[in-house]
Amino acid sequence: MYSRIKKNNDFKKLFTRGKKFFSPALIILYMPSEKLSMGLCVSKKHGKSVQRNRIKRLLREAFRRCAAECGGMNAAVLLIPKQAEEYSFARFEQGIRAFFAKTRRETEGCKKQG
Repeated sequence: MYSRIKKNNDFKKLFTRGKKFFSPALIILYMPSEKLSMGLCVSKKHGKSVQRNRIKRLLREAFRRCAAECGGMNAAVLLIPKQAEEYSFARFEQGIRAFFAKTRRETEGCKKQG
């Protein structure tokens, strides 16, 4: 299970100090954390409130499904790129799975070196 990032200070911390992960459907800002947590940023450029809320529901569900196979504990903010044309659950889930695979490889690499 994961918790949600809601405080402005937490978002600012991720935007200034977080690492970036890019996929065709998502941009994910993340940094190591004590627990798995997720925040969402969907700008008004992606449509009216009904469309933005649908995108957020899809992102939350995709993150929830992928969180079980999470490699490490990270705080992450999910962003939608401006040029994203298709907002589908499958594309969001694919991007989040790729993100978790990358963080899993990073944590395994750190364990081998340390």
